[in-house]
Amino acid sequence: MKVLRYGDRALLLDLGDGASPLAAAALARACRAAELPGLLDVTPAARTVLLTLGAGVDPAEVRRRLTGLRPDQADQGSTAEVVRIRVRYDGPDLTEVARLTGLSPAEVVRLHTASAWTVAFGGFAPGFAYLAGGDPALRVPRRDEPRTRVPAGAVALAGEYSAVYPGPSPGGWQLIGTTSARLWDTDRDPPALLQPGDRVRFEELG
Repeated sequence: MKVLRYGDRALLLDLGDGASPLAAAALARACRAAELPGLLDVTPAARTVLLTLGAGVDPAEVRRRLTGLRPDQADQGSTAEVVRIRVRYDGPDLTEVARLTGLSPAEVVRLHTASAWTVAFGGFAPGFAYLAGGDPALRVPRRDEPRTRVPAGAVALAGEYSAVYPGPSPGGWQLIGTTSARLWDTDRDPPALLQPGDRVRFEELG
C-alpha cells in the first residue's frame, strides 16, 4: 500500500491496480475502526481510500498510525446491513449478457441472485453504488455505444461490478433488469439506500 499526501489535509491510500475493490472497502472499514487522530472522513474508491483530516492534524502522525494496519481484521459483514432488492429480469441486454458469458439468460439470473454483493464505493451519480463480489462468470464489458438515457431502477452489469441506476441518466452498462427500489431519496436519512460496506441480495420477481 502506498500512502500519498493529498493536499495539506488528506492522505490517499493506494492499493495498486491489481487490488480488489473489496480490499479497498475493507481498508476503509479498518481506517474507521482504528480511531486515527483528526479523521473527518473516509472515502473508498475502486482501489484507493481517501482520508480527510481536520485542520491542524499532522498527516505524518496519521501516516505513522497506519503502519501495521490490517484490513483483514476489520469486520467483514457481521454487522453490515443486508439490503434486498427485488428485480424483474427484463433488461434489454440480458440476451447479450448471456451471449457474452456463454450462459443462458436463466443462468445469468441465477448467478446474479445467488451472489452476495457488497457495496464497494459510490460515485457517478447520487445514490449510484458500485457492487462487487459477484460471480466472476458475470463479468462483461460495457456497451460499445452508451445509451443517451437509462431509466431509474435499471439493474446493470459492467466489468466486475453490478449496480442500479438511481435516476435517469446516460449510461453504458449492460441492462439486465429493473427494480422499483428507490436508490436515492432526499426525504430519507441518509438519502442513499446503499452505503459502503452494505451487503446486497438481488431477488427475482415472479
